Amino acid sequence: MIHVVLYEPEIPANTGNIIRTCMASGSRLHLIEPLGFSFDDKYLRRSSMDYIKEADLHIHKNWEEFRQANPDGKFFFMTRYGKKAPAEFDFSDPDQEYYFVLGKESTGIDKHILKEHLDTCMRLPMKANARSLNLSNCAAILVYEALRQQNYPGLSRVEVLKGEDFLETFPD
Repeated sequence: MIHVVLYEPEIPANTGNIIRTCMASGSRLHLIEPLGFSFDDKYLRRSSMDYIKEADLHIHKNWEEFRQANPDGKFFFMTRYGKKAPAEFDFSDPDQEYYFVLGKESTGIDKHILKEHLDTCMRLPMKANARSLNLSNCAAILVYEALRQQNYPGLSRVEVLKGEDFLETFPD
């Protein structure tokens, strides 16, 4: 299973987008407090749409509580200080628990946590003068890189609401 872990997220719209990504991909989302918003926030509701009702969402009081509740699995950390791209890691085992930790928008993941996991820190390649990408984009890239390596287990490859052949039958 793929787990997305948001370490003290601050921006509700980013978290809402990540809720959508996690629900659509069958991933579990962990939020580590403090959060920079409440679940009543209109931006969170708008960006997560109605997916929040079906999302596999867990909230943890702090990093220590999260780690106690999730002692096993492989942990990977998205950070500007990472030296490898996500594609350089092996996420191919669909039976493995993969935890992708992303930090708060303003300061990232606590540097003490990162220092303990230097071998699993990663960075998305980008131009040298670019510091970072949007948090929700990073989460989506990570989730779908892992799913690509696993050949998208359990996910539909065709349109199911309007039908697989919708465009073929669309009137001219």
